Amino acid sequence: MTGQTRRRLGGAGLLLLVLLTWLTMLASFENKARCIGPVFDSEGRSGPDYDVRKNRDLCYTDVQELWLGRDINRHVVPYVNGAITEDGTLVGGTVEYPVLSGMLIWAGALFANTDGGFMLGTALLLAPFGLVTAWLLGRLSRWRALLWALGPPLFLYAFHNWDLPAVACAVGAVAVLHGWRTPDQLVRRATWAGVLLGLGFAFKIYPGVFVAPLALYVLTRGTRAGALRVVAASIATVIAVNLPFAVLGYEGWRASFTYQQLRTVDATTNSIWYWGFRPASDPENEAFQALADRLSPALVLLSFAVALGVGWWRYRRTGVYPWVQVSAAMLAGFLLLHKVHSPQYALWLLPFFVLLRVRWGWIAGYLAADAAIGLGIFRWFYTLRVNSGYQVYDGLAAQAVVVGVWGRAALLVALFGVFLAAETTFDDAADDRTEADSAPGEDRLLEVGHPGRPAV
Repeated sequence: MTGQTRRRLGGAGLLLLVLLTWLTMLASFENKARCIGPVFDSEGRSGPDYDVRKNRDLCYTDVQELWLGRDINRHVVPYVNGAITEDGTLVGGTVEYPVLSGMLIWAGALFANTDGGFMLGTALLLAPFGLVTAWLLGRLSRWRALLWALGPPLFLYAFHNWDLPAVACAVGAVAVLHGWRTPDQLVRRATWAGVLLGLGFAFKIYPGVFVAPLALYVLTRGTRAGALRVVAASIATVIAVNLPFAVLGYEGWRASFTYQQLRTVDATTNSIWYWGFRPASDPENEAFQALADRLSPALVLLSFAVALGVGWWRYRRTGVYPWVQVSAAMLAGFLLLHKVHSPQYALWLLPFFVLLRVRWGWIAGYLAADAAIGLGIFRWFYTLRVNSGYQVYDGLAAQAVVVGVWGRAALLVALFGVFLAAETTFDDAADDRTEADSAPGEDRLLEVGHPGRPAV
């Protein structure tokens, strides 16, 4: 926090941010639309030569790709009658994403008969989440939100996958807790933030990990009961969203998680696990795949524990638990150590560059590394196709991928520490909290003042 109050961005400024975000997303859609048509086959797949153009022309998107192969083109309601085969193939309408993303996929295809129609329907559903994210970031961090509105990740990945709703939920949680000065109790605001993180979990999992630092923030500012309420609200939200699908079609619902568990480390995962352990990381090497299945999540959890612990150390020094900084560091640890690192995950990290005071050199370096792999990976796939699958590791495209993977990895290691040491770029509305914010009858966990520390 800055220790001083900055003027809020006015309505005209927020409107401009939203307009610029819309223009960036429009350009993003037009870029992806180069893969659509101009003709379509009997199943609604674009032609001619879609399988060549999608990588050669750098217009690939998971949205268009998954029109076929998941029964999306047949308008099957996800999960209800789905399953996963022994070889890891999803059937019967199940998709490899949490249930709210699955319903977005189904809704985007509802009136579509071609992959182009599916792209358009999906973009219309996703765009409001990108616009809301811009508005919230503008309210919190003023013109720094231009990094979201005009950032390369929004252009490259706005409609690459179904990530914008999860990003909006994560940013919304910060905004609900810190973006409005209201008479509401801190615990009440934090509970609604927890609900948003639970919804984010039902879109893309990752916002759910931010519940732990959020609960610690409430714990250190108020009561044990308040922290437990935040956790309970998040868990209840996840259960409420998932339970209908688990009851109506348990096999199909469970298959979406099983698919991710069974995914092997290969050239499509873009992670240090593939590029750092070649040739052992060959998908046919069962011993290595089993090791990665155990070691990757263990290291991710270790990084979470370190981030939470450093956050507690910082709280003991400053009197405020830095939950946004810890959340950013946890995300950096996940992106570095998880066995899959899809290019569009840059959208997850981008809001933290807005919300935290990170030097522009770190940001520029990360965006450059991300662009190298975000563009290079598809040209490399095209090279592999031209060479009949032969693993070509030389040439400009392959080198761009290598630079992107290792540049991004090195920066994530550094950003883990940079995030934990950073200050927020927004004024903390929760600092307006008074003794009246404590609910009647709750026991205070901590004193409101510490010798040598600011009051909390």
